[in-house]
Amino acid sequence: MAGKIDTRLDELGIALPEAAAPVANYVPYVVTGNLVFVSGQVTLLDGEIKFVGIVGKDFSVDDGYQAARLCGLNLLAQIKAACGGDLDRVKRVVKLGGFVRCRPEFVDQPKVVNGASDLMVEVFGDDGRHARFAVGAVSLPLGAAVEVDAVFEIA
Repeated sequence: MAGKIDTRLDELGIALPEAAAPVANYVPYVVTGNLVFVSGQVTLLDGEIKFVGIVGKDFSVDDGYQAARLCGLNLLAQIKAACGGDLDRVKRVVKLGGFVRCRPEFVDQPKVVNGASDLMVEVFGDDGRHARFAVGAVSLPLGAAVEVDAVFEIA
């Protein structure tokens, strides 16, 4: 029987990707106590990097928003793995950290990272509201336009 969050994902028409393997010497998540720290997720989809480039040059803010949403989907895939497949164990999204590959004059990082933030609220409701940062970066792994990490509280 599908859980409450899996049912919500179905209602939203969201299919989570497979949890990506790390691309370097780190683990995808660490569980300590009732917190799960999920490593930064980039714009991987089906093993292929999407949204390679610079937001504000190669991509619009709206495209960047979609890139951040994809990072959010990858975060959800990782937290699902951390919870043994049971997303109902997520009590709260505690914090997101967003990095946007952009030029120095770009100032719309918060609008871009809203792609991941809005997804968390769509999926978890008020429990998806979180603390956050959104900053610019000159370069990100694999040339990705966006990277987002997260901290979740679980039961």
